[in-house]
Amino acid sequence: MLGFRVQRTVSMGLKSLWLHKLRAVLTALGIILGVTSVIVMLAVGEGASQAVQAQIRQLGSNNIILRSKKPPEDSSTASATTFALSYGLKYLDAERIKATVPQADVIVPARHIDSEYIVRYHHRVSGTVVGTVPWYTEVAKRTLSQGRFLTSLDMHRRATVCVLNGPIVRKLFPFHDPLGAVVKAGSSDYRVVGVLEGRNAAPGANGAASEGSGVEIYVPITTLQSRYGDTIFKRRSGQFQATQVELHRIIVRSPSLDEVVPISKAVEQILAYGHTKQDYEVVVPLQLLESAEETKRLTNLLLGSIAAISLLVGGIGIMNIMLATVTERTREIGIRRALGARRTDIIVQFLTETILLAAGGGLLGVALGVVLPHHVVTRFFDAPTIVTARPCILAFSVSVGVGLIFGIYPAYRAATMDPIEALRHE
Repeated sequence: MLGFRVQRTVSMGLKSLWLHKLRAVLTALGIILGVTSVIVMLAVGEGASQAVQAQIRQLGSNNIILRSKKPPEDSSTASATTFALSYGLKYLDAERIKATVPQADVIVPARHIDSEYIVRYHHRVSGTVVGTVPWYTEVAKRTLSQGRFLTSLDMHRRATVCVLNGPIVRKLFPFHDPLGAVVKAGSSDYRVVGVLEGRNAAPGANGAASEGSGVEIYVPITTLQSRYGDTIFKRRSGQFQATQVELHRIIVRSPSLDEVVPISKAVEQILAYGHTKQDYEVVVPLQLLESAEETKRLTNLLLGSIAAISLLVGGIGIMNIMLATVTERTREIGIRRALGARRTDIIVQFLTETILLAAGGGLLGVALGVVLPHHVVTRFFDAPTIVTARPCILAFSVSVGVGLIFGIYPAYRAATMDPIEALRHE
């Protein structure tokens, strides 16, 4: 009996909406756009957040990255006995960290020479020469696509071998196999023994891209030391500028995530003891990751709140139309009441129509919200999007809830009409 009454109520609601198809569609349009906007905006936020978090994870959640940073220029920056600008990390810093922090697993020193021309025949590109150690790929989460990486024997012999990253291979070897070829960086020739897989740039502490994002050539750090020394000369604006940096980067790896923060604090104390000026920075990817996750939560809350306003507007539109429908169907309401319909029957009838309207709009909105991010946002705006089930379920549930809430007053108004006055209505 109950099932028959529910079936009859739903059937009457669908017939009533079908008699005014255009009005029903226009009324549901607010809900459709609201649900779609909620899903699309959350998909954009989720895609951007996942991309940033993936890039941070590439730096290694167990790693602590130390970088040389040029201090504010003043008269005390240059050495009293030399004309070179001396700053940044030292070999002594790496030795102190290794001796003082026994929990640290691996320490990877690295030094780079910027703005060097890397040449192969008539191909020429500006890039960075990075001097590092054989275990760099293990700590920096880099993988080889061809050949091998640097070895301990290369370090010992100060061999003139190199490993290229993806961007430089695409520019210098568009149609050839780079393995075994010779490239010239600065005044030295290097034989290519491996190629690293390319990857997107990951943000550092100040938003700068991480290593691996530009044109880079990796050589043994001992080879770089013997070729360039500690002092680098550059000509800018017609003047020679000399900088003296022993190491540009040191990567310290923690044995576990729980020890990352304590080790980073110990490393900061060691560096503060050995440096009189702030010529370094400490980047902890784990803390960046936690910050990115908190930013994602706040961003999703903001985007969801903005998009939910359109759902609220859609609910107001439904209530407005249902109030107009009650006025139009006053005589019908009077006839039903005269034939024995109770107030509860009238309330259920109008609430059913409202919920059908909101649920139909919600389903269409979910369908559009699932399709649009990939086929429109990603394709035309090249922005990563990720559609998850949670926003879809939430948006649909809210749309039905909005329809129910905004349908209560029109239904109550229809049920409280005086049947005699309703029958007299023309």
